Amino acid sequence: MYHNWLLYLAAFATAFAISLFTTPFVKSFAYKIGAIDYPKSRGLNKEPMPLIGGLAIVCGFICSIIVLSPFVADFHTKRFAGFLIGGVLIVILGIFDDIYELGPKIKFLVQILVAFIAVKSGTKIDVIMWPMWQYFKPFSSIITMLWIIGLINAVNLIDGVDGLAAGVTSIAAICLMFLCAISGSELAVVLAATLAGACLGFLPRNFSPAEIYMGDTGSTFLGYVLAVSSCIGVYKSYALLSIVIAILAMALPILDTVFAFIRRLINHKPIMMADRGHLHHRLIDSGYTHKQAVMILYGLSFFSALIAVLIAIQDYRATIIVFISFLILILMLFVYSSRTSKNNQ
Repeated sequence: MYHNWLLYLAAFATAFAISLFTTPFVKSFAYKIGAIDYPKSRGLNKEPMPLIGGLAIVCGFICSIIVLSPFVADFHTKRFAGFLIGGVLIVILGIFDDIYELGPKIKFLVQILVAFIAVKSGTKIDVIMWPMWQYFKPFSSIITMLWIIGLINAVNLIDGVDGLAAGVTSIAAICLMFLCAISGSELAVVLAATLAGACLGFLPRNFSPAEIYMGDTGSTFLGYVLAVSSCIGVYKSYALLSIVIAILAMALPILDTVFAFIRRLINHKPIMMADRGHLHHRLIDSGYTHKQAVMILYGLSFFSALIAVLIAIQDYRATIIVFISFLILILMLFVYSSRTSKNNQ
């Protein structure tokens, strides 16, 4: 399929510029409406920080879509309309949560509604062509909703260190952009490129030491866009391998979320209760600085995304080399963390 890479570059650049320009204004707005993150026991900030920085990302994303709408036919479809409605709802939920700290039940109900709207408008993981999965066809809508809700919460959970969620999402979005280009979905490529640009435009003021946090306004929106983009693009190939590729592209937030749920179940804690057991917390508690922890997690995200791309282009020799390097890096981190923990005892 022919791809208009100039269009994708324009989507990235427009979103980047608008997000970069609007971030200072969003920072001032956060103080005016009282969207402030005050220091807490499990948090890492030592002074009050403005939240809802994600509005700058949303502005960059939406404005870029508006500018490019005459050039992308898929922007004028029922599926894209459903995507936008869901995006607006998830942003409104995030704003209210950043100001009033909503309960988990309310947030979960809205996330279900958002996922339902996306599915009903045409976003769906088609499992019919997966080997031995034809029996799951009646559940494809439920599977898609679980995927969307899962990624929304996964990105939200890793947003605990300056620049982590924005950087990891940028890496995942760039990876998705290439994966969706391979599968032939122009809409998904544009969404991924736009998301990457909006995140990178926000990152200069969010990287350690951060001036502003994205809050749930940003993190839940990022997870939502990643989820829908992967459904539209990566899963378009209708191969079982596509789910492995999509998971690798977003491995860090997915694995961190899975381990968080398992950890809370083992410790008999509420699944939705926040804690300091996430990977970024563990790295910092092991002796790494905030910047070092974030750069390590960027590296892990890059490696897993690279493995996804290499699998997609069927370069298995390079995939094996990168995968072995990935395992060695994880082993080195484990050994260092173990030694640091012993020295601190």
